Amino acid sequence: MTELSQRDDASSTKPAVAKRKTQQAIEWRDLNYQDNYLCPVCRHGQIAPLTLMDAFACDFCRHIFTGNLQEQSIHVEDSSQPMTWRWNGYNWKAANQMDVDLTIVVWLVGVALVLLPPALIWLSSHTFPPLHGSTWAWFPTVWISLTFGAHFTFVGWLLAEHYQVPVYITYKIRLRDALGRR
Repeated sequence: MTELSQRDDASSTKPAVAKRKTQQAIEWRDLNYQDNYLCPVCRHGQIAPLTLMDAFACDFCRHIFTGNLQEQSIHVEDSSQPMTWRWNGYNWKAANQMDVDLTIVVWLVGVALVLLPPALIWLSSHTFPPLHGSTWAWFPTVWISLTFGAHFTFVGWLLAEHYQVPVYITYKIRLRDALGRR
């Protein structure tokens, strides 16, 4: 009985595997200037070829890309960040290698901007503490929390801009559309 069920399982998985391979064969395609692709920046819009140009543009985030068909890659042209993606036939893979030294510097500066201002406020509030029982005794704790929150938000925004996080880009574009600033 188990041998029969194993044969049924094997026969039922063969068509599913064959169907999946057929779908993959249909979906796989070379990068060319006639097809549309999912945008690698916002992962929401479609990049389509621009008329009379060897370039692509996203219909959602409006980034412009130049293509290199020999290397199967695209490069974003309207950003200060040098971002490149390679097409593997199914989806985009990041091709640019971030400069490790710059990445470490960005993270160290971010940590310093988040931790140093609240630490300075904490040090001053413990060096010169408020009188116990005074009406403003709670103020240093609130001030430290607000300083940490504000600096954390600021550094988070800068990191999202630096790394071009797709979720951040999508919501940034939706907010711009909602405010009518497109």
